[in-house]
Amino acid sequence: MNVANLVSVLASLSWLLVIGSLLFAGASVARGGRARSFASLVIGALALALVLSTVSQGLIFVQPEMRGVVISALQQTGLRAQPLQPGLRFVVPFFESVKTYPIAKQTYTMSGGAAEGQIAGDDSIVARTADGQEVRIDASVIFSIDPAEVVAVHVEWQNRYVDGLIRPKLRGIARDSAARYAVQEIYSVRRDELAIEIEAELQNVLDTNGLMLDAFVLRNITFTPEYASVIEQKQIAEQEVQRQAFVVKQREQEAEQLRQQAKGQADAVVIAAEGQAQKILIEAQAQAAALQAIGHALTTNPDLLQYTYVQELGDDVQVMLVPANSPYLFQLPELDAAAGTPASP
Repeated sequence: MNVANLVSVLASLSWLLVIGSLLFAGASVARGGRARSFASLVIGALALALVLSTVSQGLIFVQPEMRGVVISALQQTGLRAQPLQPGLRFVVPFFESVKTYPIAKQTYTMSGGAAEGQIAGDDSIVARTADGQEVRIDASVIFSIDPAEVVAVHVEWQNRYVDGLIRPKLRGIARDSAARYAVQEIYSVRRDELAIEIEAELQNVLDTNGLMLDAFVLRNITFTPEYASVIEQKQIAEQEVQRQAFVVKQREQEAEQLRQQAKGQADAVVIAAEGQAQKILIEAQAQAAALQAIGHALTTNPDLLQYTYVQELGDDVQVMLVPANSPYLFQLPELDAAAGTPASP
């Protein structure tokens, strides 16, 4: 409880004290008491009540988020030129009164939702576009009273600056601005441009009337059911086109993947064939080298063939049958017919 309210409460209590003292004095006189002895009590209570009432009428406590306009019978204009600043202030009792105004930010909303705006029901702004389509605009205005212009706002609007200024001006500006755009532009690429245009014009109006615009919010734009259906069908078609494009892209990726796999398999076959050919070539070269070495060995040492042949015979071979008219693999010892002894080779 601030001081001004406390003094007002004390003033009310003092008048109760006056009434109580009068009742007490009257009852005492009725029982034979002297009225003069109670007069000082009544006069004292009355004087205290008058003083407290006078002081309570002059003390004003202005909250930090408020500014006070002093309505004065002592001024020719009927008002003090400067508003009261926050804190405990004093005005001339019974000749001056104070009307307070908030300087904090306020929000005014016009919406088609039944419980969203300041007015119940559909309070959206109905406008016509350049091509004759009807749109409904939901908007919010965040504003405040200029602290230096509180007295001017009081003179011009009092508490009607919302219903008398902001509401009708916003409706008119929104309708005029929407009429400069086609419905397709509002729906797509120029919606932000529309909001900026409305905000700029509304700011000029508020600035000239002692108000400050903090923000304009274009909350929603609603189209007629027919146009909304067209937009929905268009979006469905666009989404289908995008889906088909995605499917085509996916198929292209799958085909590319198959091509890469086939190329990899073909490369693997080529590499395997080249490896096999290289293997055969190496084996042939090795065999040729081996045969060449064998031939050279036989040329330089003919007995090597006989030795190798004998080595391959089994250990139990004692008799060999050789076809007639076949050359011998190795020379057999010749018997000396005369001496009966084998001839030397």
